[in-house]
Amino acid sequence: MKSPLADSERDALITAILPDVAFDGWSRAALRAAARRAGIGHAEASALFPRGAPDLVAAFSRWVDRRMLDRIETSPLEGLATGERIGLALRLRFEILAPWREAVRRSLAVLMMPHNALLGGRLLYETVDGIWYAAGDAATDLSFYTKRATLAGIVAAATLYWLDDRSGGSADTEAFIERRLADIGRVARARHRFDTAAGHLPNPFQVLRPGR
Repeated sequence: MKSPLADSERDALITAILPDVAFDGWSRAALRAAARRAGIGHAEASALFPRGAPDLVAAFSRWVDRRMLDRIETSPLEGLATGERIGLALRLRFEILAPWREAVRRSLAVLMMPHNALLGGRLLYETVDGIWYAAGDAATDLSFYTKRATLAGIVAAATLYWLDDRSGGSADTEAFIERRLADIGRVARARHRFDTAAGHLPNPFQVLRPGR
């Protein structure tokens, strides 16, 4: 069972370590410096992140997720379509990440290592799952998985785009996200029209079945 105290200490250490990650990466040295600033013993800090960089990256990702979801909860969502809510969530996410671009770059370097691939997939799933729930998704059928897989592709692509985006307020990234969401919306509408039309067609197996 997770300890609330341990979670708060992890958050304190993530907040303290972020300024150093651009220079020292998600390293033990950066963690020691963060522990001193946060007033947490080195041994205790190490115990909170026993695997070092992978645990630090995971804590950072979840730290961002929580702040993104907190901001979504306080945003006026009434009247927004699902796609607009998702676009808002992604915009808020990149606003939170804006001061820590190099930390994101360092995080991706850790997650791209073969032995961390499973962790990277898990963290991406946690992010998109949280966004879909915050957007009001209540799917329980196959679309539950297809929606998350589709959004995972958008989040991954948008993150890589954002890392090199030097436009004011990451306006180019926002436009990129809007285009991707619009493309998906068009595909979803076409699929809905096809499914509706197909529902009125005779079942070919019924047509071909010999009479009895």
